[in-house]
Amino acid sequence: MAVPLLDLKAQFAGIKEEIMAAVAEVMESQYFILGPKVREFEEAVAVYSNCKHAVGVSSGTDALLISLMTEGVGHGDEVITTPYSFFATAGCISRLGARPVFADIDPLSFNIDPKKIEAVVTERTKAIIAVHLYGQAADMDPILEIAEKHKLAVVEDAAQAIGAEYKGRRVGSLGHYGCLSFFPSKNLGGAGDGGMVVMNDDDRAERLRVMRTHGGKPKYYHSIIGGNFRLDAIQAAVLLVKLRHLDKWTEGRQKNAGLYRQLFGEADVVVDLQDMNGVKGAVLPEEGSDRRHIYNQFVIRVDKRDELREFLKEWSIGNEVYYPVPFHLQKCFADLKYREGDFPASESAARETLALPIYPELTEEMIAEVVGAVAEFVQ
Repeated sequence: MAVPLLDLKAQFAGIKEEIMAAVAEVMESQYFILGPKVREFEEAVAVYSNCKHAVGVSSGTDALLISLMTEGVGHGDEVITTPYSFFATAGCISRLGARPVFADIDPLSFNIDPKKIEAVVTERTKAIIAVHLYGQAADMDPILEIAEKHKLAVVEDAAQAIGAEYKGRRVGSLGHYGCLSFFPSKNLGGAGDGGMVVMNDDDRAERLRVMRTHGGKPKYYHSIIGGNFRLDAIQAAVLLVKLRHLDKWTEGRQKNAGLYRQLFGEADVVVDLQDMNGVKGAVLPEEGSDRRHIYNQFVIRVDKRDELREFLKEWSIGNEVYYPVPFHLQKCFADLKYREGDFPASESAARETLALPIYPELTEEMIAEVVGAVAEFVQ
């Protein structure tokens, strides 16, 4: 049985009429850039994220970039973040002439380890980017304590985590900026690129809105240099429809994660991380007891990960490696002078992790097929 990594057509089939009507409404209005539909979506996301403000932007990458720009990050500054994430997390820092400074991850959650942060804070540190990777919140309380102690801005990279929670609080509402992505493959995905910055600070929100339109306020009068970071109205219309279904889809992902745990357990192939080396089995993703994990990805660890990928390919089972090369080993960051071995938890995650299908339209039979294939390989 073929099991794709993601099937957006299955999702679209259930909401096609709603989507097409929403797009037609925008076409009739001929209002394509920002405008009332974007404001409506911003208000809805602000409520969903438990934030006072939400500012629609052109992508999740631009959400990170404009947040750092609004905070004044530039040449000579340092921003602390994880070495294990999608490239935009570190790339946006370098684009502004600042230096990415890495702190290793917690090997169970894959998120930045707060215990590793304070040792790399310097007088040049301007901000911390905390990534909520794969849909699970980072351990934010100690991160926020460090930031307050050293007067640092906190940017939450919640590109994979809309609706995730930390101790009952929605991600994006915890730091100074929360950055969301609406790339089509995300839990809340658009019909193209799109992003959002959510926040609770009135002054920062106002500066970010000005920054979004080339730094002009009023129009054609520029006291700062911003960029073209505007969200399209068609994307907002599509996402407004999908937002109404998001919690149901999240429940489907959580249910599928639970079924994976049950079936992997019944197959007797689940091992603890400390026991993985030399032991046949798979380490399943951790779900913190004080977190709401939304499962943008379901990521396991195995020995001989690349061989497993080839094996699953023979079974026509989709899978993906997020991410095969940590930032400190990327060629473009060679000038940072990091070396292999500097961040062992990130390096082992890059060698051992594999994402399995988790989207809500999966059937129990499809999940059983995936588990059966993995179990056959590791046993």
